[in-house]
Amino acid sequence: MKRIDDLRSIWPHEEQDFSKWLAQKENLEQLSDAIEIDLELEETESPVGSFSVDIYARESGSSRGIIIENQLEDTDHDHLGKIITYAAGKDAEIIVWIVKRARDEHKQAIGWLNQHTDENIGFFLIEIELWRIGDSLPAPRFNVVERPNEWAKTVKAAETLTPLRKFQLNFWQQFCDYAFDKDSKFSKSFSCRKAFATNWYNLSTGVSSVVVEFTINTSRHRATAGLYVAKGKDWYRQLKDNQDTIEKELGASIEWSEGEKDGRMLLTKELDAAFDRKEYKNYFDWFMEKALLLKKIANQYNTD
Repeated sequence: MKRIDDLRSIWPHEEQDFSKWLAQKENLEQLSDAIEIDLELEETESPVGSFSVDIYARESGSSRGIIIENQLEDTDHDHLGKIITYAAGKDAEIIVWIVKRARDEHKQAIGWLNQHTDENIGFFLIEIELWRIGDSLPAPRFNVVERPNEWAKTVKAAETLTPLRKFQLNFWQQFCDYAFDKDSKFSKSFSCRKAFATNWYNLSTGVSSVVVEFTINTSRHRATAGLYVAKGKDWYRQLKDNQDTIEKELGASIEWSEGEKDGRMLLTKELDAAFDRKEYKNYFDWFMEKALLLKKIANQYNTD
């Protein structure tokens, strides 16, 4: 195996070559795996005033905006200023800076930004490497040099949360610990996402703009698991047209909800009383079971 030190021998131009390469689905998925966030491309060379960011994306199934700035050289102050400018212009919550080599002072700067921003903002500094085995095509490797300290930010944010928000955050954190702490079919089918202090939590299905979505409602003593279709009402209606078949696969009746641009199909679990910690395992098992079925259906009816 041989490392290719001259990145520009493969990608001569950042915008015309590297950004176009990275924007391809399979390459963006590699970056998603590295930062553990499911990326969905919005556009390349996305305008920010009189400037443009290399790649603008969103987290699949959420509204979080993501900017990706590429630099096939060592980090410099110019690009550090650019990522902050672009983040402000796009109101982005995730900032990804991909470079050939990260200088120590810029590692420190990104680390400082992660320590002094709230839990909704995250900066990633990533070094890209290229390797070749024999005459094979060059294989990229994304090495995350700096990333958000999610645990520290979550603890800090939890200090100001209401009791309900604290409960929601704790519930989803415990779900993540339970669901992904085993070599199971579930943990092989889904990637863990950060838990937030909300009544919902979602997982990627692998289908663009379609996620598995869980919700908890403490006042009505119920939980739901379903598919949320962020874009493409035709796709949603195709699901609804096959309601009888899908309900047989799921073994339960479906509740349908259609908005102007999106739609949901939901399965409901009614609880006997308020959320009981002793019953968390049963709740989590129900979420996991339904998630596997829902992901299968999402891919079965995918027309992309």
